[in-house]
Amino acid sequence: MIVDKLQNATRYYGLHPLFEKAFNFLQSFDMETINTGKHTLQGDELFAIVSEGTGVPQDQTRMEAHKKYIDIQYIVSGVDRMGWQDLSLCAAPSEPYTAERDVAFFPDKPNSWVDVPAGFYTIFFPEDVHAPLGSPTPHRKVVIKIAV
Repeated sequence: MIVDKLQNATRYYGLHPLFEKAFNFLQSFDMETINTGKHTLQGDELFAIVSEGTGVPQDQTRMEAHKKYIDIQYIVSGVDRMGWQDLSLCAAPSEPYTAERDVAFFPDKPNSWVDVPAGFYTIFFPEDVHAPLGSPTPHRKVVIKIAV
């Protein structure tokens, strides 16, 4: 898991061939006004989902992991409290992996939490089991999905 501010995005371009394009999307559009919903950037290999809403109390979050995609979760406004735990430390999934949704859910609780404020992002790789939306406050965020 990586947590950083958007100004430092160039540090991570070398981690994946599509990271530069993903971060350019975040820096090239006004994320405060861009339409909510899915934005296709490069077919199924790279797309963004813009959402607004409120999270849930921390104790109601669900731990999730993905196999096909890396998540870059950028906070546009508000604060998102996100939990994290390494996949190797998790119990068996409570909801097994489904390829069509690219998600498995786990009964575990995060072993660490981080408050991610506006202007910052997290990067979750397939081995990063995470619990987003752990604060019942309003927020706007962009989740960029990057094919592994």
